[in-house]
Amino acid sequence: MSSYFYKSSTPKTVAIVRDFYSCKDAQLEAMKRLGEHFGGTVAPMRDITSHFAGGVKLSSRRELDVHWRRPDDYGYRSLRQNPIPPKGITKEQRAAIREEHKRLVGLWGEHCPPRLCAHKYWDQLGVNTGNLMLSGGIKFEVSGMAYFNLGFDINEADHLAKLAADKPSCGWIEGAVEITASEFEAARRVKLDSKEVASA
Repeated sequence: MSSYFYKSSTPKTVAIVRDFYSCKDAQLEAMKRLGEHFGGTVAPMRDITSHFAGGVKLSSRRELDVHWRRPDDYGYRSLRQNPIPPKGITKEQRAAIREEHKRLVGLWGEHCPPRLCAHKYWDQLGVNTGNLMLSGGIKFEVSGMAYFNLGFDINEADHLAKLAADKPSCGWIEGAVEITASEFEAARRVKLDSKEVASA
């Protein structure tokens, strides 16, 4: 698959990319607080369009199975929709389990951060999200410059011609200029290094 690399210093473009990562950082902080309520780390997950909170890293003890699904390959458990009480318990014990599950579900609903829709930001940038789903794309910002790696070519003249002819366009990012893969990778390394320093 081909890759196309771009950068833009246009304030509007940089602000959109920066806003996405600001919201992503806030979501990760909210997931950390969510995990504290349940006594484990919450898995940050993503699908083709969004980022969201996954399961909680909890013990594999069987007594937790009443409220939580069995751990996945990484030790994360998802809260069940409904509890599964063990057999042979009293009516009062069943009622207590239901109440506890109601509390857990309420706690999750209260503290779980909302999904972060990545495609909303690509839409703001002017990128055709249909092409994005087919071919993929990466965006980040370093020192006031936004960088992009797309699996498809965005060309301003082609974009304008298609718009004029009322035809589908791959989109156009304001201020984008094509760069080499090595320039993109150098900027990406700076971005990764800054994250490592921040987390140290």
